Amino acid sequence: MPEALILPGMADAEPDLSTFENKTGLAEDMKFLASMPELCDVTFLVGDTREPVCAVKAVLASRSRVFAKMLYAAPSPQRKRETSTKENKLRLFLKRSSEPLLNLQNAAQQPSGQQHQTLIIEEFEPDVFRQLIEYIHTGCVTLQPRTLLGVMNAADYYGLEELRRACAGFVQCCINVDTVCALLASAERYIQYKCTKTLVQKVLEFVDEHGTEVLNLGSFTLLPQHVVRLILAREELRADEFTKFQAALMWSKKYYDNNPNIDIKEILGTFCEYIQFHKIPANVLMREIHPLNLVPYAIIMNALAYQTQKASTPESCLPTLADNTIATVTTTSRCPRSGKPSRSPSARDAVPRSDEVPIMHPI
Repeated sequence: MPEALILPGMADAEPDLSTFENKTGLAEDMKFLASMPELCDVTFLVGDTREPVCAVKAVLASRSRVFAKMLYAAPSPQRKRETSTKENKLRLFLKRSSEPLLNLQNAAQQPSGQQHQTLIIEEFEPDVFRQLIEYIHTGCVTLQPRTLLGVMNAADYYGLEELRRACAGFVQCCINVDTVCALLASAERYIQYKCTKTLVQKVLEFVDEHGTEVLNLGSFTLLPQHVVRLILAREELRADEFTKFQAALMWSKKYYDNNPNIDIKEILGTFCEYIQFHKIPANVLMREIHPLNLVPYAIIMNALAYQTQKASTPESCLPTLADNTIATVTTTSRCPRSGKPSRSPSARDAVPRSDEVPIMHPI
């Protein structure tokens, strides 16, 4: 309930005066205003679906210089001619047509009048732009992880610095296991904006810290393919290699369900180079991974060969296993530390590299 406020010192000097504020009521009235198309004088068609979002030009212009320039800048002569031609065609059509409008709802959302403007906004999603317009009209908005990145970039784009700071502050407390995938997924659309880069870095640091939990999330399958590769390739990721494989397999199955024309083996193959199979125990390789028939046999054999050689050879004499590949050795030499014979690699007998496995184009 609004209350009467007495300013400090006013009680003694002006006993008959008080200040009454009803900010909540004003915000609700302005929100109602923006929801009534017939009371608005600009309609934005937002996103790929061209969803209509109505607003009051004077309110937008008073709150944002970007909107002021967009809405009140004098149109070029060519634009004036194009607008005039469209209006003439519309008048002729309405004059000839005697049929009722089929979609009354859409008709109500497009107010008539010479001063009404219609603009297309492609940079932001409808939900994001609607929240931005709500904030401009009412000074209030409910921030949520799903649209946070879009709202923060929209606030920066339209010069609403106080909203951008609020979003940046909310990021610090909203990054958790439940929201991390939604934040990364939304970053895909706004990657060209500077605010996105800062947020993505913070989110990836959280993913590194909670790797096992994040990789086991069902929402992990909603991430773009290149984001999944980025996560699996991070050296700082705190997750064992079998957990990484399971996450890649889960993502591949989800993608295959939506794209059955693509071989799931090819989909999973795009992640194999980021998984160090030689660090997965031999019994897990043979019991859990090999029966799936999704990982090239050469990769599994390479991993098993490395583990066998590691068990019988000093660490300093082991060859480096790169890209899940290890060469079969044919000649012998002596280990510099132990003096025991060690085998040197031969290109003639090398096991085919995993990167020779057919790899699908980026999805």
